[in-house]
Amino acid sequence: MATVTGSVVKVRLLGVMSAVVTLALDQAHKAYMEYVFFPAHAPPVKIGPYFDLMMAWNSGVSYSMFSAHTASGRFWLLAVTLAATLALALWLSRVSKPIVAIGIGLLIGGALGNALDRFRFGAVADFFYFHIGSFSWYIFNIADCGIVAGVGLLLLDGLFFGDTKPQG
Repeated sequence: MATVTGSVVKVRLLGVMSAVVTLALDQAHKAYMEYVFFPAHAPPVKIGPYFDLMMAWNSGVSYSMFSAHTASGRFWLLAVTLAATLALALWLSRVSKPIVAIGIGLLIGGALGNALDRFRFGAVADFFYFHIGSFSWYIFNIADCGIVAGVGLLLLDGLFFGDTKPQG
């Protein structure tokens, strides 16, 4: 078994820190938005012609797919999220490239941020709403931004910086 060098440990720690920062930012932003910015079901706030801040609860995953309105449905969504997070953590324990570690960390932090909401409230709090006329894009939060950015970094690595030899 090969020993893990200090630089590889630092890379993996970078992934862990990405997860922690993403989770912390997400939860801090949600607390502010839920308890200060939108107390008692305040109306949406128009920021620009295509962007509003509003409070929405998503009982499913992206675009409200797999909505879970029962305790067993929420349990299964949480179980799948935690299993995926565990798989990502195992992947993170084997990486040696900073871009991959950060991407995985963003995914983990975003997944845990939304899982924590689902556990505490039974749904995920979303706030950012983009729309053009009657066309509306989904409403999302910082955890979702972390997930999208993480996927983007992994795609970027795979398409432009990947190599043919496996990591770990």
